[in-house]
Amino acid sequence: MSTPPPLASGPDGADALRPLLGTVLDALAAGGRARGGPLPAGGPEAVAARVADAVGDALPDDGDPEALRTLVHTLAEGAADPADPLCAAHLHCPPLAVAVAADLAASALNPSLDSWDQAPAASALEAAVTRALAHAAGLADALVTTGGTESNQLALLLAREAHGGSVQLVCGANAHHSLPRAAWLLGLPDPVVVPAPHGTLDPAALHEALTALSGPLLVAATAGTTDAGLIDPLPEIAGLCTAHGARLHIDAAYGGGLLFSDRHRDKLAGLETAHTVTLDLHKLGWQPAAAGLLAVARPRELAALHQRADYLNADDDTEAGFPDLLGRSLRTTRRPDILKTAVTLKTLGRSGLGTLVDQVCARAREFAALVQEHPGFELYDRPVISTVLFRPAEAADDAVAAVRRRLLHEGRAVLGRARLDGRLWLKATLLNPHSRPDELAQLLKLVEGTTPE
Repeated sequence: MSTPPPLASGPDGADALRPLLGTVLDALAAGGRARGGPLPAGGPEAVAARVADAVGDALPDDGDPEALRTLVHTLAEGAADPADPLCAAHLHCPPLAVAVAADLAASALNPSLDSWDQAPAASALEAAVTRALAHAAGLADALVTTGGTESNQLALLLAREAHGGSVQLVCGANAHHSLPRAAWLLGLPDPVVVPAPHGTLDPAALHEALTALSGPLLVAATAGTTDAGLIDPLPEIAGLCTAHGARLHIDAAYGGGLLFSDRHRDKLAGLETAHTVTLDLHKLGWQPAAAGLLAVARPRELAALHQRADYLNADDDTEAGFPDLLGRSLRTTRRPDILKTAVTLKTLGRSGLGTLVDQVCARAREFAALVQEHPGFELYDRPVISTVLFRPAEAADDAVAAVRRRLLHEGRAVLGRARLDGRLWLKATLLNPHSRPDELAQLLKLVEGTTPE
């Protein structure tokens, strides 16, 4: 009889993992060298061909002992590397090494946070850390989610249940796409979309909409839009919600990280007035995905999520003091994503994370200044967080789009795109605190050299 493969946990788990980690680290380094830039050259077809060649038969009759090295190398060679200063398209952060190391421990121990007997320490850790993060936002408690999309869906669900089964979403034209999709998934009325001139929700238009509407209403504001990193006028919106008796949700998936910064925290004034707030630490928190949260002002509303399954939270177990975890998520099996966040918070503290926030915001201002000083480029506006929108001066929209695709195909830079004020802009989302001014200048030079005359 053949010996079964070793396990990652248990008394021999560490010894089993140690040589495999060496293989993984070597393959990551070799794959990164083979890539040689922020993303692989050749475009989708070339990448797919390399992956197909490495995978071969994805479910062979006999195993390959080199599979770990081969596939990690292939993934690294074909990755968009968020730690490369020229990879600046999305809210896709380079994760902190200490957070990745903690995530390894979470995978090895493999707790599942659907019952206490599967995750004794992890459940207690999650309770402590989620409360601390909620308090930082001025709220009472928080649930762990997979990111902004799940958090926004949960916020609409809690609003619907708090109002007896129906609520109408009112959001800006700048709102994240997950909000109207959540309304559709939950069977709610079509959202009322309020104008957002220049990228932020217009309070006058919101007042007009709320005045014309009746019934339970949920206003969703945004603190850090995905296109330009803009923040809605939260205090004014909160005042209008109070005046009209509307519930307030704030999607701070991007901007919530400003809470760590003494310099930038004031941009989130009004956050504490919300009923629910979306936070997402795999953006301005430098966590491996996923690291989302939904903070809530009224923990009693979480009773709407309660479910009873005798094998997980029997009444007599709960009465005996064993925590009931099923009401902490829409998911059943879920991994202890809180561990990496807890390790990061404890290792860096608020000041350490605040320094990282300050650094990326400073890099964005520096890059915006380079754009503004260059006669060949146009800047959309000064960055509010760490996103800079710019475009080659006098270029047509199709030329702007072509520049971005060419840089992607050649593997030289990863820039995003955003449409504001009726025009297409290139988007640089700066989340690497190690990036240098000369690297930002190189990014601009690459765009300049790719722009058609």
